[in-house]
Amino acid sequence: MLERLLDVSSRREVVAGALESATIGEALRRLRERMSTHAWTAAAGTIELSPLVDELDRRTRNEGFHALHDWDGVRDRVNDDSIPVDVLNHVVRERGSEPVDPAVIAILFDYYVLHLLGLLALRSWDRGDPDGNLDRLDWLLSQLQGAEGSGHRFANDAATLLLIATAHHEPRASGYISLLQRVRALNGLHRRQVAMGHAVSLGCHLRFGLEATYARDVGAMREDNLADYPWLTFSLITLMREYAAAAEQPRAASAELARLAEGLLNGLSPDPRAVLTPVTADAARDDRDDRAELRELIAGHRDALAAAFEAHKPSDREYSPLSLFFSFSHNVVKGTVIDALHWGKPWAVSLNDLFTSRDATPDQLAARRTLATTLMGYARANPHRIRGRLVPVIVYDPHAGRRAFAAAIREVRSASA
Repeated sequence: MLERLLDVSSRREVVAGALESATIGEALRRLRERMSTHAWTAAAGTIELSPLVDELDRRTRNEGFHALHDWDGVRDRVNDDSIPVDVLNHVVRERGSEPVDPAVIAILFDYYVLHLLGLLALRSWDRGDPDGNLDRLDWLLSQLQGAEGSGHRFANDAATLLLIATAHHEPRASGYISLLQRVRALNGLHRRQVAMGHAVSLGCHLRFGLEATYARDVGAMREDNLADYPWLTFSLITLMREYAAAAEQPRAASAELARLAEGLLNGLSPDPRAVLTPVTADAARDDRDDRAELRELIAGHRDALAAAFEAHKPSDREYSPLSLFFSFSHNVVKGTVIDALHWGKPWAVSLNDLFTSRDATPDQLAARRTLATTLMGYARANPHRIRGRLVPVIVYDPHAGRRAFAAAIREVRSASA
């Protein structure tokens, strides 16, 4: 059904229908009705998604995730409207009286479909082969972001859909534990993709917590992020095993080693001692074994890792993901969409692009830095109250990035088996 919805004729009909409206507000109110009811009219007939979306959302909520709805920290409850509808309502308030902008309609439609793809990613284990289901979602994501789309890029792969769908506050942590067990059983490619995205995302998330939420109290951060640390360990051990295996090859690919080193550095940066100090006896069995192996592997490659890390030291001139701090990855995606809707110009910078400074032209790196600082500007103008303090939830700060870099490389250089 989503393939039909992403068909060229269906997408053109969505935009063409909006152009019949006198204002953006009128067009978006029509679009909001379709997004809220999940009912769409296409050339091949009506696409009625509501029964399926409701059922899949019910299953997902039972597991502890709200893939389509955000958490209202003020009212301490899940929002009634979906995330795409919340964003649409914001645009109505800000630009409702302006003439219709086709780019706004196209971006919002793509943002809506992105969330349905994220919901499907979490249901990949319901039936059939999870790896095959994620491969099909990779294809659907490529269709979403293809030539007939809005031009806005959200994510590079289905593994990142899992991250976006779960990277916001959830009142129950049980879902993260069960999802990690499922991810462990994926094939090597999908485990690597999940590990890379989560290593960097958790690095950015925990660096934000250390700086903004916990006043550099590592103990408080660990206690308040119990669901995150098993995911961080999984991500780091997965990447470190890949690094160790690649380093043993006679002609080790330097580009691959550098890519893995960058992911490892980001994941280690907020709390390197969490994985580089001896494991306590009261640690969970699976996590204890992984942490012990991770510590041994890092110690065995510490000199090479330290040298590789040096290439990723944040500077004031070039973009670095180590300088990016945020509360949740979902906020980064949402903020990027809101900026695109404000100007009617899609961003060609995906969440995955913000997670790396590699394999990019100078212009692409400049775009990443511009987006990061733009998002920080919005976050500063609209701070959130966290533990009694008003703080921006997205920050780009090379100075703080260098401090995190120094802590990570110091611990790696002193690592011992």
